[in-house]
Amino acid sequence: MSNAQRYSLLAEQLAETGVDIEVARAALKHQRIETPSWGYANSGTRFKVYPWPGAARSVPEKLDDAALVHSLCGIAPTVAIHIPWDRPPDDDYAGMRQYAEAKGIAIGAVNPNVFQSEDYRLGSLGNPSAAIREAALDHIIECCEIMPKVNSDILSLWFADGTNYAGQDDLRARKQRFEQGLGVAYSRLPGGSRMMIEYKFFEPAFYSTDVADWGMALVMALKLGPQAQVLVDLGHHAQGVNIEQIVAALLDEGRLGGFHFNNRKYADDDLIVGSVNPYELFLIYNELVAAGEAARDVAYMIDQSHNIEGKIGPMLQSVLNCQEALAKALIVPRARLAAAQAAGDVLQAHRLLTDAFRADVRPLLIAVREEMGVPADPIAAYRAGNYEAQRAEARGSQLGSGGYAV
Repeated sequence: MSNAQRYSLLAEQLAETGVDIEVARAALKHQRIETPSWGYANSGTRFKVYPWPGAARSVPEKLDDAALVHSLCGIAPTVAIHIPWDRPPDDDYAGMRQYAEAKGIAIGAVNPNVFQSEDYRLGSLGNPSAAIREAALDHIIECCEIMPKVNSDILSLWFADGTNYAGQDDLRARKQRFEQGLGVAYSRLPGGSRMMIEYKFFEPAFYSTDVADWGMALVMALKLGPQAQVLVDLGHHAQGVNIEQIVAALLDEGRLGGFHFNNRKYADDDLIVGSVNPYELFLIYNELVAAGEAARDVAYMIDQSHNIEGKIGPMLQSVLNCQEALAKALIVPRARLAAAQAAGDVLQAHRLLTDAFRADVRPLLIAVREEMGVPADPIAAYRAGNYEAQRAEARGSQLGSGGYAV
């Protein structure tokens, strides 16, 4: 059976449930997933960095790899940058932007780094030292100034701040320092841009974390103003937390800024999104699709550390897993589901949702990819293109953070 025949059969089956496959097809063509520059370079576990043959050694090579991913899937047109990891020579951010555009992609979110300096041992904006807090704030403001140079409208903030021991610091004072610092940074945001505040319930701090959960991030965002929103990282929650409910709550408040997609088995494992719990990923997308216009401006970004499985292939697989999850969410029979919910028919409502999750949406995805002019099977095309071997031969295998210069 050809894919056209399989597509027609799927369309007929969906029509019986009240779902128009053409509506889903149109929505999939507008999906966008941002990949991170740092995901193409060498990274490691807490114990060792295992250099990967052909990993990007410089920012141009990171952009080359991101462009390859986009060319194979058609839905990853932007790449997030991390400063100072991606600082160009002579601060030539216009040149960086132009290089990306020449490759058919664009720069996305700008991520300040306020966790790797020796000064940040006791925190950045939460640090008891006023001088260190000022240095961290200066760096965040610098990133605000970089944003218009690369045509970015998202400032993405994650903080490692916290304490390891009871009594180490005044918890209320740390909260107040954060609010003060974020307030200054917020005032320096470029017009029309957004500040996304990420949270994490532990690590590297183990007694308290200054922005520990979505509620704390939301409170800070509400105090700052409408340009401040919450960023949800799928690995930053305790076991058993209902992430899709958090997504629904933030959507309802108009404060869901975006995602850092990954997956975990234990904590912040940074695995390929959908590799451990694809049902959770589907349920998250289900809430996003159900929200309609309320989810219009949500930013979708990958944030993963591929340490043993390669670099470009796993990034591509993550993007494709997000595409599949959206496709399944788009074929949920919304009218029937709403009717079952209103009637209190618990079993039927659950079955309608799980039936969509179990559906084989490959004919739909192949049709979309063919229409967009990308390979029907992007992973197979990546392997057939011998891209890994070519990069390994050209770049070699070496330790390094993938900064701007080799």
